[in-house]
Amino acid sequence: MSALPASEVQIPSESELIGRARALLPRLRERAAAAEAACRIPDETIAEMRIAGFFRILQPRRYGGFQMSPLVFYRVQAVLAEACMSTAWVLGVLGVHPWQLALFDDRAQEDVWGRDDSTLVASTYMPVGKVQLADGGFHLSGRWSFSSGCEHCSWVFLGGMVPPSAGDTEAHYRSFMVPISDCRIDRTWDTIGLRATGSHDIVISDPVFVPEYRTHRTRDDSPAARPGLAVNDAPLYRLPFAHVFVRAVSTALLGGLNGAIAIFRETAAQQVSRNFMGATARDPTAQLVAAEALSAVDALRLTLERNVNDLMAHAQRGEEAPIEARILYRFQSSQVAETAAFHVNRLLKSCGGSGVYRKHPLTRFFLDIHTGRAHVANFADPVARNLGGYLCGLDNLDPTV
Repeated sequence: MSALPASEVQIPSESELIGRARALLPRLRERAAAAEAACRIPDETIAEMRIAGFFRILQPRRYGGFQMSPLVFYRVQAVLAEACMSTAWVLGVLGVHPWQLALFDDRAQEDVWGRDDSTLVASTYMPVGKVQLADGGFHLSGRWSFSSGCEHCSWVFLGGMVPPSAGDTEAHYRSFMVPISDCRIDRTWDTIGLRATGSHDIVISDPVFVPEYRTHRTRDDSPAARPGLAVNDAPLYRLPFAHVFVRAVSTALLGGLNGAIAIFRETAAQQVSRNFMGATARDPTAQLVAAEALSAVDALRLTLERNVNDLMAHAQRGEEAPIEARILYRFQSSQVAETAAFHVNRLLKSCGGSGVYRKHPLTRFFLDIHTGRAHVANFADPVARNLGGYLCGLDNLDPTV
């Protein structure tokens, strides 16, 4: 299937996509325990998300995508996280890759979507690949961890540092696009949370050839590093990579905290402590915890929307957002994890003794949020130090913002 004229792509409205996400929630709840035990999102769930169009939200229209604002994507993701954070996490990772693929040379896009524009791409961006220069491209080998949803994908983005050559005086980072058939999936994922993401290891024992056009200078947001702009010239594809990606791995935690609040509201209305002989709903501490958690979700959501809208406005004008704003927005994305962890801790504590049982519906949110917090993009401390240093007159140390 070759590229489609944009006029032939049927674009659903944002409300339609949100409605489809909400309609899926009961089935996600039913499948959550089995998915967790299998360390895999069920094939039925992936199929339903494909049919709903969730993986097409950021995909170029010329390849059957909807080419919508990232806010639509994040809103759908947050809704799904209210029922199953693992499902939302996998959507966040796999669903952001069509946006990145749109930045590649069009030949790479044709390789993936030419026959089937619903083909999914996995990733693990760790810069651990062994890269050797070759005629017309590179030889790549290594082992990469944390490839969420990889068992549902036909291709994978793998990170590696390209050694200096005649055209480059320093090593530089790239994403290398490789068929899954050239790799081995090592099922290593056995974790306390986000178990259903199936974030296994990707292994290439014998070096494989990756042509130059199947690589992307991921940390370089210049037009020269994005040959796909020649065919995908919408402002969406001029956004900074870091800001699109980091929100794809923090928004599941925002939605998960909202799901935890919903569970707490439901259980607190019914629960009576057998130690204090009082209803949780009448506990002043529980009341405070619930109110502050809900306010935090609202603040996180408003910040997300403000930041994405501002970045999109600059992209539409063909300009970069100010560096201070970009550093701030990067920090605010990482703060989602810290905020969600803080409030889910308090919610679980306010469940009393019943909260220690694995069968308690809030426990999965607690474990999933803390696992999502471990992602390097959600580690707030170095991002905060960079922002603080910049505010005090030092240079920006994060080239990705």
